[in-house]
Amino acid sequence: MTFGGLPTRFEPVGASRGLAIVAPGRAYSPAAPLLDLATRALLQHDLTVQQLWWDATSRGDEDAEAWVRRHVAAAHAGEDADHVLVVGKSLGTRAASYAAERGLDAVWFTPLLVDPVVAEGIAANAGRQLLVGGLADDLWDPAVARELADAGCEVLEVPDADHSMGTPDAVRTVEIHLEVARAVDGFLSQV
Repeated sequence: MTFGGLPTRFEPVGASRGLAIVAPGRAYSPAAPLLDLATRALLQHDLTVQQLWWDATSRGDEDAEAWVRRHVAAAHAGEDADHVLVVGKSLGTRAASYAAERGLDAVWFTPLLVDPVVAEGIAANAGRQLLVGGLADDLWDPAVARELADAGCEVLEVPDADHSMGTPDAVRTVEIHLEVARAVDGFLSQV
């Protein structure tokens, strides 16, 4: 499968032990740093990766959650993997209710915790979940993150990170991305 000539499906070197569906942000493609690092970690942990590429402006009047759920469901349909994991960034975290209904493990980058629908979807999920966000992100609610951590979610909260998990300082941004990569690797080691 390709999108604009780019591959969208990646197989691990060894036998696959499951499927990871990567749902990007509105303007944050699967090739952007966090999702590229996640793809590499998923492959390293022997998961097949199906990246979703979309033009969020094409959804028109369709509700954002329904639109994201439809894309994730289409990627999930016909797959017979024993283990399915969802990785979402920002807009892609609107798949939280989909993951919750199926008890799918998930990694949520900069989840829209200020949106009760997303927060409730994460809270309702019996699967293992990692939430990654920063205190300089207006869409991250630290009180909701604490509640979700108390309910069993793993949470990486970075004090100076914005919605792209970066800062104006290039070196600090790389340090944050390294911290995120380590958290994702540790999470996947237990999945």
